[in-house]
Amino acid sequence: MYKGVMRPGHVQIRVMDMAAAVSYYRDLLGLIETHRDSSGRVYLKGWTESDKFSVVLRETDRPGLDFCGFKVFNNEALESLEAALKAFGCKVEDIPAGELDDCGRRVRFDSPTGHVFELYAEKTRTGKWGISTVNPEAWPRNLTGMKATRFDHCLLYGADLDGTLELFTKILGFSLSEQVIDENNLRIAQFLTCSMKEHDIAFIRNAEDGMLHHVAFELDTWEEVLRAADLISMEDVPLDMGPTRHGLTHGQTVYSFDPSGNRTEVFCGGDYFYPDHEPVTWTADKLGKAIYYHSRELNDRFLSALT
Repeated sequence: MYKGVMRPGHVQIRVMDMAAAVSYYRDLLGLIETHRDSSGRVYLKGWTESDKFSVVLRETDRPGLDFCGFKVFNNEALESLEAALKAFGCKVEDIPAGELDDCGRRVRFDSPTGHVFELYAEKTRTGKWGISTVNPEAWPRNLTGMKATRFDHCLLYGADLDGTLELFTKILGFSLSEQVIDENNLRIAQFLTCSMKEHDIAFIRNAEDGMLHHVAFELDTWEEVLRAADLISMEDVPLDMGPTRHGLTHGQTVYSFDPSGNRTEVFCGGDYFYPDHEPVTWTADKLGKAIYYHSRELNDRFLSALT
C-alpha cells in the first residue's frame, strides 16, 4: 500500500486587494469559495476536488507564494517524512491542526531554493462540488468563469536546483520527469512528479531564491482553454502568454496575471509519467520551442516577471 506523498494539496497566495483577488480566482477562474476564517483568509477549491479547499488567499502588502502543501497518505507517513526531512537538514516547523481551518496538523519545511513547503494528512472532505458520489452527473450546472477543475501545480524559481532535486526525489519520493539542460550540461529547469501527471511541481534555476512563476489550474479541453482566453480578454485581464501549446509537457495553455501581479495558468492535456520512464530532456538552444511550441520565440516577460 502506498504510504508517501499523494498529490499537491494546497497553496497560500499573497494578494494585495482581497476583493479584487476573490473576483479573479472565484469569478474568473471559476474556483468555488468554501470558507473565510477569522484572520480574513479566503479558501477556495476546484469543483472536482474532494477536500474542502486547495487555494488560500491572504491579504498583505506584497504578492507571491507563502507556501505549497502536499497531502500524504496518513499520519504515520507524515511522522516518517518529518523525521526524514530533519535528517536531510531541513528547518522543520510543526503547524498545529486548525491553523488553517478544517486542516489537520502540518509539517512545514524549507528547501534549497528558498521556498516553503508543507505536508499534511488530514483535511475536511466535502466531495466534488455539486456532484454526488452515487450515480454522479457529469458536471455541476452552476459553475462560473473558466470552470477550473483543480489546483494542479506550481512553477518556482531559485538557485539550488540540485539540492531541491535531491530533497524531492530522495526524501519525498518524487521522480524527475522532464528537464532542460544548457550547453554546459547544467540543468536549468526540472519538472517533478509524485503521480502519473507529467509534473506536480517544477523549478527554474534563478539567482534569486523563493520566487513564484505561476500557480496552475486544470481545465478539461482545448476548447475550454480557448474560452478562458476569451474571458481574459472580455474582462481586460493582463494576458501573458497563449493560448498555445508548450513543448515542455505538451500541455495546451494560457497565462494571465491576477490583480496583484501573481501569474496563473489554466491548461489541459499534457504528457503522462510512469516510474519506469526516463526523463525527457530539452536543450537550452531549443528553449523557445520548449515554451512556445508554435511560435518558437521567447517572451522575456514570461521568463522574468516573478512574485
